[in-house]
Amino acid sequence: MAPESWKTTTLNEIAEVIDCKHRTPRYVDQGIPVVSPGSIRWGELDLISPTKRVTYTDFISLMDHCTVAAGDLVMSRNQSVGIASLIKTECTFVLGQDTVLIKPLGINSKFLYYQLQNPTTQKEIRKLSGGSTFSRINLHDLRTIKIAAPQNSEQIKIAQILSTWDKAISTTERLLANSQQQKQVLAQNLLTGRKRHRELSGTWKSYRLGDLFERITQKNTEGNTNVVTISAQHGLIRQDEFFKKTVASAKLEGYYLLSQGQFAYNKSYSNGYPMGAIKRLNRYEKGVVTTLYICFAVRDEANCCPVFFEQFFDAGLLNEGLAQIAHEGGRAHGLLNVKPADFFSLKVQVPSLDEQQKIAQVLSTADAEVANLQAQLDKLKLEKKALMQQLLTGKRRVRLDDDEEDMAPIRRVG
Repeated sequence: MAPESWKTTTLNEIAEVIDCKHRTPRYVDQGIPVVSPGSIRWGELDLISPTKRVTYTDFISLMDHCTVAAGDLVMSRNQSVGIASLIKTECTFVLGQDTVLIKPLGINSKFLYYQLQNPTTQKEIRKLSGGSTFSRINLHDLRTIKIAAPQNSEQIKIAQILSTWDKAISTTERLLANSQQQKQVLAQNLLTGRKRHRELSGTWKSYRLGDLFERITQKNTEGNTNVVTISAQHGLIRQDEFFKKTVASAKLEGYYLLSQGQFAYNKSYSNGYPMGAIKRLNRYEKGVVTTLYICFAVRDEANCCPVFFEQFFDAGLLNEGLAQIAHEGGRAHGLLNVKPADFFSLKVQVPSLDEQQKIAQVLSTADAEVANLQAQLDKLKLEKKALMQQLLTGKRRVRLDDDEEDMAPIRRVG
């Protein structure tokens, strides 16, 4: 419940909500960008990434009913329903299908932007759109969204505080992206021998995967219930943790049993893994996986470093070989038709164990830096969300003569 001094109104009372024109233009290679629901993200409106563009003639036809100004917002009405981008400068674009222009009237633009981000507001939007992020909210319901606001001076102060958190989040996102890119380049160089460790110069040798690894086909006869699945981001992770529910069969005796340090190959392609993902069981002592996976373990750690190959597989260096053995028709339902015998016949170039270990150590250090930045980013986002819930509902009030430093992110990045 907002404080008595705050005024609660509908979005329609404090902003002009302008619909797009409901027709599909002819797209061109060069021209004026079209903002569509898929290109709208929280933050400043991105007019560089959109690939759809129209001629100036179509722009005039599609935008003759409204004028865009700095401080306006563009919101999506489907796909990611209720997400809005802030227009910070005078710019030229076309409202695509299922987008609306929101022009604040008598309310601070940034405060309204944050109030639309407010988890309470987002919950109301999801409810009106059917509760799914892929539903669609109609214009009438959008205009009835409740917005609570204090006096303008307090709106400005709240927006300033939350902007400080957004800057910290953006800085950390940039650092994370840079760190991920640097790790990717480093991995490609070290794992292919293009860049060698200064203390090592031995010849790399060619091996079949079957020379270095043995297939695991042990069934779950011990009744283990730790069902794990392969996630591109998280590796082998508990199914109930990843999906928030268990989707495995009630009977697990037929599943493969993996021990910590062993590998599994999911032949389903996913974003970033066009030929499927190979991950190592790191989180748990044991786990059971579907027999659709190809499971395997290092034959002898005296000449094969598991962490080296964990990095090797994750860098996609087996993709070229996998593409050659994936049989016709294998992409039905997203599952590649890779036979175990063909998989273990694939050849890889490998340095000495000493060099494998040194490469693994360098890349593991880079991974730790990425993980640290990701943890910082996750923490900042959670803290901002909690602060929003306090500031945007009036549960925590700001004093206008205070420096916002007391509510700025505690963790400094850079």
